[in-house]
Amino acid sequence: MKHTSHGFTVIELVVVIAFLAIASVIFFAQKNNLEIGQRDETRKTAINAMYYSLEEVYFAQNKHYPRTLNEDALPSVDPALFKDTNGVMIGDSASEYRYEPVDCDGDKCLGYTLRADLENEADFIKQNRRD
Repeated sequence: MKHTSHGFTVIELVVVIAFLAIASVIFFAQKNNLEIGQRDETRKTAINAMYYSLEEVYFAQNKHYPRTLNEDALPSVDPALFKDTNGVMIGDSASEYRYEPVDCDGDKCLGYTLRADLENEADFIKQNRRD
């Protein structure tokens, strides 16, 4: 007597379903890691743009740093970079970006720290070059 199979066994189906479940978990975990890495790179790019504009443009023209950081102080920076990855403006307490001026006399400051909160690494920090 000849036996022909017309379908999958329960064990075969369980193995295939388990494989697909594991593969999807790995895929979504890697996708999440890539998205986090991309957001961190966006944050670093924004902080670097502000940093170089402060050092090479603003300080070169004014011989001091501003008390607040915005589009008016740094017109050479793309205005979109002043908003973090959640759309919150630098200077807002909920922003992932912080500008911390130091040794200020009125609106003229002798130094600053720029900081971005990263998801995969420690904070990204830039400080003024000049003492």
